[in-house]
Amino acid sequence: MQTTYNQLWDLDSIFPGGSESTQLKSFIKETKDEITALEQSLEQLNDVHKEKQTMVNIIQTTQQVAAKVREVGAFIGCLTAQNAADKKAIQLSGSAKELSAMYQGVLTSIDEKVMQFDEMEWKALIEEHFESVAFYLTERTQRAKDKLSPAEEKLAQKLTTSGYHAWADMYNALVNSMKITFEDNGESEELSVGQAENKLANSDRNVRKDAFEKWEQTWSEKEDLFATTINHLAGFRLGLYEKRGWTNVLKEPLEINRMSEATLKAMWDTITANKSRFLPYLERKAKHLGIEKLAWYDVHAPIGSTSSTIPYEEAAETIIEQFGKFSPKMAEFTKMAFEKNWVEAENRPGKRPGAFCTTLPASGETRVFMTYSGSASNVSTLAHELGHAYHAYVMRDMPNFAQSYAMNVAETASTFAELIVSDAAVQQAKSDEEKLVLIESKLGRGIAFFMNIHARFLFETRFYEKRKEGLLSANELSELMVEAQKEAYCDSLSEYHPHFWAAKQHFHITGVPFYNFPYTFGYLFSLGVYAHALEQGASFEDGYIELLRDTGSMNVEELAQKHLNVDLTKADFWQKAIDLVVKDVEEFMQMT
Repeated sequence: MQTTYNQLWDLDSIFPGGSESTQLKSFIKETKDEITALEQSLEQLNDVHKEKQTMVNIIQTTQQVAAKVREVGAFIGCLTAQNAADKKAIQLSGSAKELSAMYQGVLTSIDEKVMQFDEMEWKALIEEHFESVAFYLTERTQRAKDKLSPAEEKLAQKLTTSGYHAWADMYNALVNSMKITFEDNGESEELSVGQAENKLANSDRNVRKDAFEKWEQTWSEKEDLFATTINHLAGFRLGLYEKRGWTNVLKEPLEINRMSEATLKAMWDTITANKSRFLPYLERKAKHLGIEKLAWYDVHAPIGSTSSTIPYEEAAETIIEQFGKFSPKMAEFTKMAFEKNWVEAENRPGKRPGAFCTTLPASGETRVFMTYSGSASNVSTLAHELGHAYHAYVMRDMPNFAQSYAMNVAETASTFAELIVSDAAVQQAKSDEEKLVLIESKLGRGIAFFMNIHARFLFETRFYEKRKEGLLSANELSELMVEAQKEAYCDSLSEYHPHFWAAKQHFHITGVPFYNFPYTFGYLFSLGVYAHALEQGASFEDGYIELLRDTGSMNVEELAQKHLNVDLTKADFWQKAIDLVVKDVEEFMQMT
């Protein structure tokens, strides 16, 4: 008998009452008071050389406070995602951002005090008291030397709440207010942006085409507003970079992702050199769909009629079973996450679009968010987000600073989980037609990472360079986007998505700049991890957990060298990973 899993997540176990929770309000106040106390302690600390123990205590307390700040931000993020109309939650998100800015101010004050130590003295203090978070603290010290004065950095952080982050809030408010009307079986239905996006993957090309035209039209109607948000968001970021003396717009995203520009260049150069190997697949898919050339809305269209609806419980059981073949501990965690209602999957209006996993470090828990409608793609998304959740879970007992891993390696765990499930689905296909559909779905993800995300990267790097000269109009942004898409897709499509810069939330996220290339890195790096897993078999599990636990304590080049024995600045690793995807192209071509 199949287990029944609730598709609504449980948030009351964290703070009962949602946005009206008195416990949440108390927790926010308590955290705010602790941050204020930390700031006062730092102000009263006059001589770090004589008061080393005070400094040690402050850093230890800051780690505990960090978990609480993240807890508040994650919980409120869950509230606004599950109900975009929850005005109280939207107000609370301002409190979360204010708390985060205050916390960043404490870190800046710590940086200021730390720089009073000479190098040997600080190194000795780390070795004696903070060996488990040495990487994080050393990294912060090095970055602090490359920024403005502590007072200026604190002012900048304070201004982000009503400046920088406010533009992202405005973007989200605009998107949440949007409705797209569709005709379905003669009846008119009004859908949220998240629901409407699912129409773009419909098996009927007429539906896709109609959906895309309405989709483009809807974004174009508000294009000037979205041009305002993206221009000013970027302007704030560039203004801060200029004051810091940073001329390379990739400096911050590369540092955040703990990777070198040489690694990024090696990855994109190897992908670009291999793109011609994927064009026959795009041409064959067009032929299979009965059209001369794929349009933007055809690239990820299903190619067969075997994509029947997969019940949520069946998806959950499949994911647990397949995870178990690689890692029993991963399967055990996933089963627990379903049973404890850590997943929000219900298909209903009012939810924000997209999917995510968020960590609640003070509670030692995670929550997964998505809208499940029963497609094979939904199953992959669910596996992907649970991969994120497992990553956080295996690090839950580590000091907070050691849990601070970058987005690119975060995508490794999630994409690895997705690969496990998608490969199993191919192997267990009941017919050639079903197998073809599943292989094509896998290839679609490869195209997304190699071409779609490359287009985002090309657009964003060029946009930021042009933005240095002044504001860009909506029309200029659309032209820049189409130019990037044509280059990334080797001009292989008949129609592009001009307003993708407005429709894709990632361009308007303020938490992490350049929310694009880490996905492609994570995808290819995970392929390397996956190949490693296939070679090692049962002995892989412990090594994988160690790799995940190391993600917060070294840069990606060191991580790859230690756990996979590869050099990420060379083309070899990237080529081998791409070759694995090309095998799917070859199989697709043979089957069609």
